[in-house]
Amino acid sequence: MNFVENAESYAFHLFKDKLSPDYIYHNFNHTLRVVNNAAIIAKEEGISEEETEMVVLAAWFHDLGYIDGPEKHEKRSAQMAEEHLLKKGYPADKAATVAKLIRITEMGVEPETQLEKIIKDADCSHFADDNYALLSELLREEWKLTQQRIFTDLEWAKGNRKMLLMHHRFFTEYGKEKLQPLKEANIAALQGVINDLEEGKKKVPKDKLNKKKLEKLDRPDRGIDTMFRVTLNNHTRLSEIADSKANILLSVNAIIISIALGSIIPKLDAPANAHLIMPTFIMMAFSTTCIVFAILSTRPKVTTGTFTRKDIEERKVNLLFFGNFYKMPLEEYEWAINDMMKERDYLYNALIRDLYYLGKVLNRKYNLLRITYNIFMLGILVSVAAFVIAFRMR
Repeated sequence: MNFVENAESYAFHLFKDKLSPDYIYHNFNHTLRVVNNAAIIAKEEGISEEETEMVVLAAWFHDLGYIDGPEKHEKRSAQMAEEHLLKKGYPADKAATVAKLIRITEMGVEPETQLEKIIKDADCSHFADDNYALLSELLREEWKLTQQRIFTDLEWAKGNRKMLLMHHRFFTEYGKEKLQPLKEANIAALQGVINDLEEGKKKVPKDKLNKKKLEKLDRPDRGIDTMFRVTLNNHTRLSEIADSKANILLSVNAIIISIALGSIIPKLDAPANAHLIMPTFIMMAFSTTCIVFAILSTRPKVTTGTFTRKDIEERKVNLLFFGNFYKMPLEEYEWAINDMMKERDYLYNALIRDLYYLGKVLNRKYNLLRITYNIFMLGILVSVAAFVIAFRMR
């Protein structure tokens, strides 16, 4: 089992199904940022693949406790991670290490080991992010919605400056060399905001996201982007599940046919086994039919792989599906993508088409799978009945 992929799926569905929408900062997007930064820092620090896996797993699980509120969420997250990993067969000592790494992410707790330093720096990597002002405002709004904690612009700016200057430091060499300079740039930007607010200036620097700008970014464009991202992800996962189910049916029926060919059919030429011919034929027929339908459900549809400039100008082609461009020269595809990105409606329409045709493919897959499962179920019942009748009539 790929434990990292399983953790990603578990975190995604838990956030989607159980996390309050008021958590506009501590959600799947934040977790994904921490995971990506944990992988980067782990690579730069030169730790082993086994250790990297534990750090990344800790990153996926570290904020799951938010589904029950922010208080002591690290403890709940650690417990959830350890229980889930043990249930999936992850080694107990490694699961305990992952849980310990999650508990280290609590503010004010000093890391001691290299892995603890990596997860700590990854969790605080947003302090060095180019979009720190935006992320900070998301957190501010989240606190307002979930904890009724309200700050003025000056209070928030000073609180952020105090956090970055006095209550945080990076622990890894990567953090000290690469992230610290970026963090210092954000501190300087905060100081500029504070100076302007204290001087009573009405105009706030462009990188300072005020409440109205946050609302504009968050609704509706941010909601639309999130909707597309989540829906496309769900469609992709449903397709993977369908392919997995088809593969199971293929394997089971291939085993049935192999056993029949190797053990039963060679004995049918004996007169004493003549009564088994018809039941064996029925079983083989149903298994073969199941295999055919399972293959049909996963068989890809081949497309032309080309488009013309006229297609782009008339907005007829979906550039997000590989089957429409895999034969095109790179230069033509770059031109087409750049043209699409210039027009918001064309871009969103392309995403809508992608969703629509993914849905059509999923409908075909699941209809064929339903037929296959029905055939398999009927085949098992009829085959067993045929064998029982054959033995009784012997």
